[in-house]
Amino acid sequence: MISARTIAVFRLSPARATMLAAGIVVLALAWAGPLPALAMTRFAAHMTMHLAVVAIAAPLIALAIAGSRLDPTARSLQTGAGVLAFPVLAAFAEFAVVWGAHVPAVHDMKRLEPTWAMIEQLAFLSVGVALWLSAFGGRGRERGARAALGIGALLFTAMHMTLLGALLALAPRPLYEACLGLADQEIGGVMMLAAGLVYLVGGVVLVARILGDGEDPSP
Repeated sequence: MISARTIAVFRLSPARATMLAAGIVVLALAWAGPLPALAMTRFAAHMTMHLAVVAIAAPLIALAIAGSRLDPTARSLQTGAGVLAFPVLAAFAEFAVVWGAHVPAVHDMKRLEPTWAMIEQLAFLSVGVALWLSAFGGRGRERGARAALGIGALLFTAMHMTLLGALLALAPRPLYEACLGLADQEIGGVMMLAAGLVYLVGGVVLVARILGDGEDPSP
C-alpha cells in the first residue's frame, strides 16, 4: 500500500495517493486472484483480466502520477524521445500490443505457456500507462499544449478497441482454443466494446481542459 512517507517524498495529494493505491489493488486482484487460471480455458476471464489492466489499473496509475515527481513524461519531452513524448505513437504501440495479443495463434500460444502470458500482461500495463501518461502527463503549459494530441490518441484507441470488440462479438465461430464456445467469446467481445468508453471519457476530459483554457483537470 502507499505509505505516508511515499506520499510526502513525491508530493502526492490524498486523491492521487488513493488513485495509485486503487490501481495497484486492481492489478493485484487481476494477477493474484483466480483470473489467470480461469483465463487458460475461458476467454471472458482473459478479457476481464486484460481490461482490468489496460482500462482500469493503467489510467488510475497514470493519472495518479501525471505531473508529479513520479511522472517521467517531462524528461521524455525534454529529450524528444520515447512514446511518452508522442501520444499518437503511444496509441499505436497499444494498438500493436492489443491486436497482436488477440491474433488466434498468439493467444493460444500464451495460453499454453505461462511465461508468455506474463509477458503479455506486463506489455498491456506498460503500453496502457504510457498512453495515459503521454496524454495527461508533463507539467505546466506543456500539458495543455499536448491535450489535442492526447484527444486524438485516446479517441483512436477507443475506436480500435470498439472495432476489435465488435469483431469478437460478431464472429460466426470461436476463434480461440480457450473459448468455452461462441457465447464465451461473445461475452469477451462485448466487454471490450464497453471498455472503449473509458478512452472516450478520457478524450472528453482533455476537451474540457482545452475549453477551460488549460485548466488541469487531474487531481
